[in-house]
Amino acid sequence: MENKEFAKKLELRTLQFAVSIISLSASLPKSAEALVIRNQLSKSGTSIGANYREANRSRSKKDFKNKINISVSEASETEYWLEIILELNWLEPNALKEIMKESKELLAIFTSISNKL
Repeated sequence: MENKEFAKKLELRTLQFAVSIISLSASLPKSAEALVIRNQLSKSGTSIGANYREANRSRSKKDFKNKINISVSEASETEYWLEIILELNWLEPNALKEIMKESKELLAIFTSISNKL
């Protein structure tokens, strides 16, 4: 797969992930505590793809690397919030299984990209 094709597919994948995160966030309990987690999860989960998209339109290699590293950080944070939701039993484990898998995969992809830079 060519770099441009890979980048386009990964942009679509992170967009779909962001939509899934927003849908999951909307299904969380309506408590004050859940509101904090909902906001944090929505911010980090949507930021992964936003920063990757910016990386692909960067003006320099340094800017590209910086945006990729932000995507790594946001993917790690997203995984953390999903783990908290799981630990608090706010959603059924089966409801979190696929999105947690995707979160881990995105973190691995962006970590790999970062390590190769």
